[in-house]
This record gives sequence, structure tokens and C-alpha cells, in this order.
Amino acid sequence: MGAKITVNHNGSIRVEGDFEILDPTGKAFGLGGRTTVSLCRCGHSATKPFCDGSHRRVGFCDPVEARDLPPPQPKL
Repeated sequence: MGAKITVNHNGSIRVEGDFEILDPTGKAFGLGGRTTVSLCRCGHSATKPFCDGSHRRVGFCDPVEARDLPPPQPKL
């Protein structure tokens, strides 16, 4: 099974399934066998890139509604 990603209203990005998370150098985060993690979207987590619930404390507000992206621009 591939990964399922859910962007939560006023909160985190939940990632479930078979995935890995890499730092900018390509080194994988040790996920301790987890198949579900939540990623920070508010920017206030002390455990970035993972969510620690700070969005509730700081009143992060960003409702989400699915939409279609425009086609990618051609590369020149």
C-alpha cells in the first residue's frame, strides 16, 4: 500500500502507510516502526518536521478544501 496524506483543518498533515521521510541530505528519519505520523503545518512545533500539537496553543487557523492544481508550466 502506498502512502495516504490528509491535510487536517487548522492542524497537521497526517501521513499513513508505506513511506519514509528524508532530511535535505537524503538521510532518513528513524520513525521507530510507525506507519502513521503527523507533520507540522503551523511552524511552531518543537519537534519539526513532526507535529507536537502547538497549532492548538497558537490558534493556527487554515481550513482546507481539495482543489485541482493547474497544469505544470513547461520547463524552459
